[in-house]
Amino acid sequence: QVQLVESGGGLVQAGGSLRLSCAASRRTLSEYAMGWLRQAPGKEREFVGRISWRGDSTSYADSVKDRFTVSRDNAKNTVYLQMNSLKPEDTAVYYCAADLRRPWYSGPAYEYDHWGQGTQVTVSS
Repeated sequence: QVQLVESGGGLVQAGGSLRLSCAASRRTLSEYAMGWLRQAPGKEREFVGRISWRGDSTSYADSVKDRFTVSRDNAKNTVYLQMNSLKPEDTAVYYCAADLRRPWYSGPAYEYDHWGQGTQVTVSS
């Protein structure tokens, strides 16, 4: 069973950037499609972006398109979320998640086999 650990969260001013990392252990990430989702206080979990197992296809929520980029380095067993032009409404706990059942699929999805513990991102105005 893969174990996922996110890092890179923190406090940033509006307009700034952060890069989140999701490192895997116990199993190679190259078998999984990987997603990033977020949850703000009092709100439902929201899809952010997703990348296929080979990294050749991605998708994003409209709210982050053209600002966020999902990428992966299978040799390092790590997936990234580059976040630019951050806004206060991006404040949330960000989770990475792994999908073994549809590794080729890069579209929006909420069902995953494994989840990380989450990392807090706070954007101040």
